[in-house]
Amino acid sequence: MSAITAPLPAPPVAVWEVARRPLRFLGSWWPWRCWAYLGGGFLLGYPVLVALVLLTGLGVLLAVTGVGLLLLTAALAGAVPLGELERGRLRWVDPEPVPDPHTSLAGAGAAAWLRTRLRERATRREFGYAALLGTVFGAAGFGVLALVAFSLLLVSSPALVWALAPEPVMLVPGRAVSGPLEALGGTAAGLAGLVLAAYAGALIAGVQVKTARLLLGPREEDGRVLELTRSRVRLVEAFEAERRRIERDLHDGAQQQLVALSMTLGLAEMRLRGIPEAAPAAALVARGRDEAKLALEQLRDLVRGIHPQVLTDHGLAAAVAEVALRHPVPVTVDLAHLPRLPEPVETTAYFTVTEALANAAKHSGASRVGVAGRVEGDRLTLTISDDGRGGADPGAGAGLAGLADRVAMLRGRLTVSSPLGGPTELRVEVPCSE
Repeated sequence: MSAITAPLPAPPVAVWEVARRPLRFLGSWWPWRCWAYLGGGFLLGYPVLVALVLLTGLGVLLAVTGVGLLLLTAALAGAVPLGELERGRLRWVDPEPVPDPHTSLAGAGAAAWLRTRLRERATRREFGYAALLGTVFGAAGFGVLALVAFSLLLVSSPALVWALAPEPVMLVPGRAVSGPLEALGGTAAGLAGLVLAAYAGALIAGVQVKTARLLLGPREEDGRVLELTRSRVRLVEAFEAERRRIERDLHDGAQQQLVALSMTLGLAEMRLRGIPEAAPAAALVARGRDEAKLALEQLRDLVRGIHPQVLTDHGLAAAVAEVALRHPVPVTVDLAHLPRLPEPVETTAYFTVTEALANAAKHSGASRVGVAGRVEGDRLTLTISDDGRGGADPGAGAGLAGLADRVAMLRGRLTVSSPLGGPTELRVEVPCSE
């Protein structure tokens, strides 16, 4: 596995960099962007907080009934779309995008999506961010918005005093303002309040940017998981390359030599048969020729077992159909609608099916076996079932465990259902892309 490079230093917070130059900052759209960002966080944060309190609170109270677990799952899974929304909303105050830390699940079904997301650390970090958004950042956004609203009210105080005259207007409790000119002091105070709100908004928005990068972005351990997945794929590809080399060497080397040996022994046998005193030697040569033919047949079976040519030429459906014809138990194959798949996927699926068929013939006592498969989205699903005695235990031997390991190398999944008395069903799910 290739080494992980050291993480790059975090980019600077854009709003903090701009705020270092007051004239440029105050005369730009940056304060308004910060206020809009914090205001959006306030409007979004409190509904999120209410949802989290209800789902987690009820989930804990109802956990013993089973309904609570569904509520807790919904609370955790709901943090994923919120994290996606917040990564997009972050662009209002920071041009540096935060990458999605989750594994790509293009074409996966809802159940596979949920299982994967619940196992990922990034989902738990997003849940923590949701709690912070509803409490800390929501409250901070409300405070900044209240200061902005009050400051704007003070800035417009001369116009309010003029519009409401002769009604008295009090900017300070207990002291009425006599006219618009006297209200200019309120305008000055309002402008100071806007400057304070601008820098408060920039500070809080910058803190939220740093928090979002920490909780909503990828981490080094996420990179290790991705690199491990890529390493598994590279391992599969290296295994396939070595398999092709061995197959080619056996086909072009040892197999051809056995053919030549068989022909040479045949010629020698023909010549010895014409010599009466060489009859014992002719019998030995004939026996040697039969042994060479047997070795050649075994070698051909070995090459076919390493990787059948029909799998390369015609795909998974044709290769499984060929195996089914030679199987001692009747096998029904329903793979006609499968498209051609990536070579590692077809190879893994083929050997999984052949191993499952061999196990059914040896151990199940089945009278029939069924193999079915389909591609949904970006995932191949295979089902191998038999009507045997059942009781297959993945932990009892290396057979099923080896199948699970082979499937896991492609980030796939093997599920075994085999109650005593049968039937037995193996379900294989393999992604069709890296």
